[in-house]
Amino acid sequence: MNHDSSATRIAAAIERDLVGLAAGARLPSQRELVARHSASASTIAQAVALLTQRGLVESRPGAGSFRATPRPAGTRGDNRWQDAALELTEHLDHGVGGERRYVTGALGQTLGAYGADVVDLNGGYLHPSLGPTTLLSASLTRVSRRAEAWERPPAAGVPELRDWFARDIAPDLGRSDILVAPGGQAALATTLRALTQPGDTVVVESPTYPGTLAAALAAGLRPRGLPLDGEGLVPSYLDEALTRTHARVVVVQPLHHNPTGVTMGAERRREIRAVARAHDAFVIEDDFARHLTHTDASTPPAPMIADDGDGTVIHLRSLTKPTSPNLRIAAIAARGPVMRRLREAAVTDALLVPALLQHTALDVVTAAGWRRAQRDLAENLRRRRDACVTHLVRGLGADVLDVVNRGGYHLWLTCPDERDGAEVASAALAAGVAVTPGANYYQAGHGGVPRVRLSYVAAPDEAELERGVARLVEVLRD
Repeated sequence: MNHDSSATRIAAAIERDLVGLAAGARLPSQRELVARHSASASTIAQAVALLTQRGLVESRPGAGSFRATPRPAGTRGDNRWQDAALELTEHLDHGVGGERRYVTGALGQTLGAYGADVVDLNGGYLHPSLGPTTLLSASLTRVSRRAEAWERPPAAGVPELRDWFARDIAPDLGRSDILVAPGGQAALATTLRALTQPGDTVVVESPTYPGTLAAALAAGLRPRGLPLDGEGLVPSYLDEALTRTHARVVVVQPLHHNPTGVTMGAERRREIRAVARAHDAFVIEDDFARHLTHTDASTPPAPMIADDGDGTVIHLRSLTKPTSPNLRIAAIAARGPVMRRLREAAVTDALLVPALLQHTALDVVTAAGWRRAQRDLAENLRRRRDACVTHLVRGLGADVLDVVNRGGYHLWLTCPDERDGAEVASAALAAGVAVTPGANYYQAGHGGVPRVRLSYVAAPDEAELERGVARLVEVLRD
């Protein structure tokens, strides 16, 4: 199978250590395992995941990993035959297209759970203290008492929620232009599969969100990464790539790009859309950070879909990032015949999105406290960002940051002396702070990336955030 050989070797070593542990005993922390095996954080995570799949280890978010309770005798057979059977279904050559490949190591790291000894500067979801928890709880309680919350919803989504998304995205959209999806990642995966055939090239930003690469590979596509400038994707590069590859899909994050933080201006957005239209290509606009703009930001540019009468842009908008990882509600917005294809793909993938979640989301965004919750979040994000920037610049100098974000939840750091970001991330974890190696945002096989991404939303408070940044600064100084 396509598992890292180091991860397999380390999993075997950890399995030997399990012999002396009682059921329920805690394994060494991730940072201890990194130091013990001289491996990267991602390799350790893969090794623990292998043991979890085999039922030898169980992970508890926020607590760590533990030896699992042994299964009753007689319930486990020899399932090693599966490796050979599954091997027949995939090719390990990264240059081959047309095969569905499930490569979720980088994406899975965003869901990593750490013990109390590690400050989480890796996670991409709001800590509960930052989210509208009270509002969510009240809405869920109200909605769960309503009959419609337990009725089968329309396949395209609850009409009133589609109306709200249409107003939120662009003034001339209607409910017929909106499709509700079970979260932003699902919306992205469904849209990619709906617009392409296995073996097609899809143009992506480089660097880009790991979920984009994972979804493209799972659909059997060939990602073609294009470098960015200070405003994102470069029109001339896009024109050349579409001419050479005949790709019909381009994926962009125009607002508060993950990981670089850059934002496309209005003119750049028009240029990108015009290039795609000239090549009869769709632009998937991943607008993940629209509700994560900080209080010191100017008014963000309108979405690319806002003045796209030709239907070039397919817009993705999620409510998960500004609320909770458990409110997995997103919208796909599109004009024209493509919406029929998207609906058919969505029904095939998920059949429908639970009415309870849809009505809860609608209750939240139409509640009196929603705008206040958004203002509070915007201010908290600004304060956390400022705290991180202050400590980073004081300790490492201004060159550590190319962009100081005015939205989103992350900073893209340059490692001093061109140090490999993967090595920095491993050393940081050993020092008690988790960050994301820059290589996670590039296609497999990309050389050493002297970058790490720092997230400032997963830590419980600013004091913990500052402790984590202080530890990271010490690692980067070393």
